[in-house]
Amino acid sequence: MSRFAETLDRLAATIEARRGADPASSWSARLIADPRLAAKKLGEEAIETVQAAALGDKTAIAAESADLIYHWLALLAATGVGLDDVAAVLEAREGRSGVEEKAGRKG
Repeated sequence: MSRFAETLDRLAATIEARRGADPASSWSARLIADPRLAAKKLGEEAIETVQAAALGDKTAIAAESADLIYHWLALLAATGVGLDDVAAVLEAREGRSGVEEKAGRKG
């Protein structure tokens, strides 16, 4: 397993361990308890990541990407979507061109 995958698994487990904790003392618990807040924060972090990329600031890209991934994992936890659910979708898309895959999507 890659260093990134191991880190992602640990972070997802840490976020999940915060489920049911006091939202006043745990940011992860607050995000899990409020999927709309989790979605809002994910969007903010996505914008900040794009801005860092537009500036070509590699240090900021890495930092903002870390924030983006954390909030993405929190959103998954808040909505009951697991990493295995995401992996299943990615696996189903393997071997297809991006143009073909997008053309086959609904809506």
